Amino acid sequence: MFLSVFDMFKVGVGPSSSHTMGPMVAAARFLDLMRASPFRFAGVRASLHGSLAFTGVGHASDRATILGLAGFTPEHYDAEKADAVLADINARHTIEVAGLPPLSFDPKRDLVFDYEVKLPGHANGMMLMATDAQGDVTLRETFYSIGGGFVMTEAELAAGKDTDEGAPVPFPFKSAAEMLEMAHASGKSIAALKRANEVSRNGEIALRDGTRRIWQVMSDCIDRGLATDGILPGGLNVKRRAKGIHEKLLAERGQNLTAPHTVNDWMCVYAMAVNEENAAGGQVVTAPTNGAAGVMPATLRYYLDHVPGASTAHVEDFLLTAAAIGGLVKFNASISGAEAGCQAEVGSAAAMSAAGLCAVLGGTPEQVENAAEIALEHHLGMTCDPVKGLVQVPCIERNGLGAIKAVSAASLALRGDGTHLVPLDACIETMRQTGEDMSEKYKETSLGGLAVNVPNC
Repeated sequence: MFLSVFDMFKVGVGPSSSHTMGPMVAAARFLDLMRASPFRFAGVRASLHGSLAFTGVGHASDRATILGLAGFTPEHYDAEKADAVLADINARHTIEVAGLPPLSFDPKRDLVFDYEVKLPGHANGMMLMATDAQGDVTLRETFYSIGGGFVMTEAELAAGKDTDEGAPVPFPFKSAAEMLEMAHASGKSIAALKRANEVSRNGEIALRDGTRRIWQVMSDCIDRGLATDGILPGGLNVKRRAKGIHEKLLAERGQNLTAPHTVNDWMCVYAMAVNEENAAGGQVVTAPTNGAAGVMPATLRYYLDHVPGASTAHVEDFLLTAAAIGGLVKFNASISGAEAGCQAEVGSAAAMSAAGLCAVLGGTPEQVENAAEIALEHHLGMTCDPVKGLVQVPCIERNGLGAIKAVSAASLALRGDGTHLVPLDACIETMRQTGEDMSEKYKETSLGGLAVNVPNC
């Protein structure tokens, strides 16, 4: 099993990897199907199902679908151009995209939030259709947005989770137990195992440049969030707080009045800065999802800015280690809040971050595995119940607490020798089972929890 670090960490746009990036990616893939088809098309339609329907407006799923059909992709998203294209489509009811004739599309008529029909493959399902001049559907495809910006067609999902068809990699671990066994036999760290796999597929230069860009985008996102205030969009009137908190923290420096636990506030403010940017539709990195995008940048910034002896030379090892853990969670359970609740998003992010931090602080493979298990274990059962379907409450603060748990888990693991009672594999399987047992109300539908007990306006 091979999942690239660049699959796990994708540059994209907020507020949601599964509900915003996923539909945009699916629509782009559908355009390719249309271009390859012998039919001549005159229009397009879309229907959103399950969680994509229930929280689609708050997550901008409708906007993302339309923009995807208009040729936009998450990685090269231009907000100003997108606004102009959307205004044109709403005015003329026509989509114009390279390689296809003008396509009839009325957003009010041709994009449907279907709250009744849940598609069988995944909670985040959508159908895209192309029509001829008479309005008859001549091409149809079902897509599932399975978390973290990953998209699969109905056929791909039915074929199984392991769809990697590339050349074999040196260390193809599918479980934490296999990962530790390979590390022990080879004498390599988890980061070194992952690096060997990445280099075998993409080469050293691509890995070096790609991981540098990932951290740069993460770091820039923190900095933008720390410099920006105002009210977040969506109608909840949530005030951006990262800038104000950061200013207070800076003012307190050097006064010898700061309590030791104030370092938690630094971790929280870094995470909140990212997730406020995400909620505003800014550029973020899935880590492993947009809803959990703040945990890892906050943990990394904490390491670089607050840990003596920290070095940017270790960022690649951090990301590689985190990606190895994230791949195990995705392959054996889920990183989708719509499938398994927030334990699959912030819980996974905390586990990945704890592992990465433990690694760069000198942890053995066994200690790294232990750190990931501690962080994930203490997110088990966490629900996904966003108020008004927006990735704001409780999501923004939750990322801060996820970063604190990640750092605590790494520190606790480093105090031991790596031996512990609950294996990471057992914890991941428990998360999967818990997600299956969890009521649909608590899986990104905004039909339970805080979403129904807090006024939405």
